[in-house]
Amino acid sequence: MANIVTWNGSSTFTTGSTPFGFYDTDTAFQTDADKVASFCGTRLGYPLMDVELQSGSFYACFEEAVTTYGNEVFQYKIRENYLSMEGSTTGSSANNKIIDPTLDRVINISKNYGTEAEVGGTVTRYTGSLALTASVQEYDLDQWATNEGISGSIEVRRVFYNAPPAILRYFDPYAGTGTGIQSLMDAFDFGSFSPGVNFLLMPASFDILKVQAIEFNDVIRRSTYSFELVNNKLKIFPVPKKAANLYFENYKSNDKRDGVYKDGGGLVKSVADVPYENPSYSLINSVGRQWIFRYTLALAKELLAYVRGKYQSVPVPGSEATLNQADLLTDARAEKEALITNLREMLDQTSRQAQLERKANEGDNLNKTLGQVPMTIYIG
Repeated sequence: MANIVTWNGSSTFTTGSTPFGFYDTDTAFQTDADKVASFCGTRLGYPLMDVELQSGSFYACFEEAVTTYGNEVFQYKIRENYLSMEGSTTGSSANNKIIDPTLDRVINISKNYGTEAEVGGTVTRYTGSLALTASVQEYDLDQWATNEGISGSIEVRRVFYNAPPAILRYFDPYAGTGTGIQSLMDAFDFGSFSPGVNFLLMPASFDILKVQAIEFNDVIRRSTYSFELVNNKLKIFPVPKKAANLYFENYKSNDKRDGVYKDGGGLVKSVADVPYENPSYSLINSVGRQWIFRYTLALAKELLAYVRGKYQSVPVPGSEATLNQADLLTDARAEKEALITNLREMLDQTSRQAQLERKANEGDNLNKTLGQVPMTIYIG
């Protein structure tokens, strides 16, 4: 069997010692690399036991641990702030920047609701005019759009085909009885709405009841103005008796679709575009570094388990030593999972929502505590 290379207890880190070289030029990483290698070798049994790893193995585990830590932290930051970051530029790194929450994206999303509710939005609303023909009841507005040179279809939002208000057809036989009141109200431009005598002598409820009576008369005794719009096929009631122009409002369907796909060059379009990079090891505090050291040890333990699994046993004078590959692999996987879980729980506890909830609870508890403090009796 070939000679097994084992850890000799010392190492000297140089640039290029790690597989990717993400942190090789970081002085803090350079300083800690050999310390971490010594730490892992000692925790794995050196010098009482041979450790079938080299310094490069520990350096690789150390680099992976730092990268994993950065990935977990930055994934959390992306989840926390993605809505505020979407649409921002990708030109500079977000690693060392504070992300202030903004309502910009929420407002942009709400504009789509404004379009549908017809209270704003980002889609232009157009007004069209349709020529009605006597005795023709049905009209194809999509065909009208084609004739107007509009590419794609249209979405009709409102049709201005309504009967005149009943108040305009109001007639009071007692108006204009020589009192001069009607002509006086006409002078103030009130006459087209209701006879002046009603403004002065009758309560408003009288006008309302009269208008309702006229509306019911139109519904019961006359064909009222109405229309039916299905798939941009317009059917109007009653059948036109003469040529006229009918006006309506519409959106161009292409305008609504074009608003969905926007040019995102140089902008954050997904989590893959958020400009986070590998962390700066020198900026990671002692809490983060302790996590990295422990995760490095778990990775080294897992790597050692794979190595020992290949050899199974090692010859010793007069016998063979069976290696503990299974135990190492089980412990390493459990430790990695526990460390990741612990880090994610800590990040969740520091989320904006969790901190606001904690502050709210703290305020409630403080009010309860202050409520138990006796009030000072003031004697003037």
